[in-house]
Amino acid sequence: MTDKTVVQDGMRIDWDVEITMDDGLVLRADVFRPVEDGRYPVLLSYGPYAKGLLFEEGYPRQWNLMVQEHPDVAEGSTNKYQTWEAVDPEKWVPYGYVCVRVDSRGAGRSPGHLSPFSPRETRDFYECIEWAGVQTWSNGKVGLIGISYYAMNQWQVAALQPPHLAAICPWEGSADWYRDATHHGGILSTFWATWLPQILTVQHGVGERGSMNRNNGEYVAGPETLPEDELAKNRTNLEMDILSHPVATDAYYKERQIDWSKVTVPILSAGNWGGIGLHLRGNVEGYKNAASKEKWLEIHGLEHWTHFYTDYGRNLQKRFFDYYLKGEANNWNEQSPVILNVRGVDGFALREESQWPLAGTEWTKIYLNPATQKLANEIVQEECAVEYDPFGDGVTFLTDPFTQQTELTGPMAAKLFVSSTTTDADLFLTVRLFDPQGNEVLYSGAMDPRTPISQGWLRASHRKLDKAKSTPYQPYHPHDEIQPLTPHEIYELDVEIWPTSIVIPAGYRLGLTVGGSDYKNTDEGTRFHTKFMTGSGAYWHDDERDRPKEVFGGTVSLHADAGRQPYLLVPVIPEETQS
Repeated sequence: MTDKTVVQDGMRIDWDVEITMDDGLVLRADVFRPVEDGRYPVLLSYGPYAKGLLFEEGYPRQWNLMVQEHPDVAEGSTNKYQTWEAVDPEKWVPYGYVCVRVDSRGAGRSPGHLSPFSPRETRDFYECIEWAGVQTWSNGKVGLIGISYYAMNQWQVAALQPPHLAAICPWEGSADWYRDATHHGGILSTFWATWLPQILTVQHGVGERGSMNRNNGEYVAGPETLPEDELAKNRTNLEMDILSHPVATDAYYKERQIDWSKVTVPILSAGNWGGIGLHLRGNVEGYKNAASKEKWLEIHGLEHWTHFYTDYGRNLQKRFFDYYLKGEANNWNEQSPVILNVRGVDGFALREESQWPLAGTEWTKIYLNPATQKLANEIVQEECAVEYDPFGDGVTFLTDPFTQQTELTGPMAAKLFVSSTTTDADLFLTVRLFDPQGNEVLYSGAMDPRTPISQGWLRASHRKLDKAKSTPYQPYHPHDEIQPLTPHEIYELDVEIWPTSIVIPAGYRLGLTVGGSDYKNTDEGTRFHTKFMTGSGAYWHDDERDRPKEVFGGTVSLHADAGRQPYLLVPVIPEETQS
């Protein structure tokens, strides 16, 4: 065991600093600060991944891949203090920042009842911000930064308006616990049941059965070691919490909703084109809906941890925080509000824009023909239909080869006319790209290395629209009631498809697959804990309790006729408007 305060590697480090919550519970934080006394701005993160578990120890595959392909991530640091999805203090403290990592209630070295994204957690986060804002080493300005979980809870706590909160940088984190995270289009995502074991390995009380922080000799999930039955009592059953709340308007979801009118701090919101299922929609929606007058949207690609740590991402973060936490005159206020890494078939092109969706967007309908399975500019004149097995491969509609290079950047939507032989149907829509030889073009997603352009989902019984919140390019479903189908009756469904960016070369084809189960492009993908990602990331929809085959296993038909024109709506960006 080391001293609670040490000076090493150019930093003054305070281990296990105690922060008392308003209910008397004591959380523990590690504080990394400059050696020289003074008042500095604070970068703070609060979450359940254990502040003492090193990135390269807990997640060696991701760490090794990242530093091998992006050596700038590891340069200039010993990497001894780098943890999962939080900033590396060795990359920030030398520039006059204090980095504070707090283990959330019930996780790591903080005792208490573990309940992810609960109002109690959000209140704790508020208390930690206010604690950091009044310490002798603080200049009173606290910024929030981190990936995924450490981003998602930033939206929540910002709505509580902590007085010392000066700016936030949520990096790839959902903002709507129902639509972005637990129920895609009303369909249960089993991601969280698969994710939870990752947290249970560092639940407070695992103690000596878990890992040790090599920097201070302490157990990362200690200091005490509790029996398994006591650990179970000290946490919520997250899987059942989600499963037992199928609509978005009950108390469970209402207490996790964000009041966007109260999110007023400066924001740098960073999403990932390949983050379909968790790491994109929330960043776009947070940017759009927050009441903040000073806000920026950045969207990139590659793995969801990579650009957070590369020089590209860190320099962007530093410019933002230098301006708002240090008051440096670095012209950040003149930065264009939208920063896009526009995606091509073989790389990205950095471009700045004035708004989202992009100015000059040509919203273009491409019509589905069930008879020919084509996507085309012409509407269908004759009545026709195509049926599919919802647990099969679905139906793929293809355009003719593009005659010229075409950029699609922005949100997408589809209108379908659907019937089922049962009382419900789950629709899985996948937007795909095929090269001139007919091979699908796949991209490195936020988590899955083989992903399509984009995806969208809708449970037919959740088809009700909130017309006040809907736009032609983004239908909004309140998910407040279940409206079963009458078998064989045709229903009009509007499906939100998550935003994308793709420059389609001449000769390539755009595809839309409509099916009843998760998109899959390989039988043996990349492992995520106990399951394999095979094209749809870690966002499976395969819980039979949510999708019983007697309800969701009926034959589904897609219809078109002179009065029913199904289409895919895409955001075409004219070449002359590409700044």
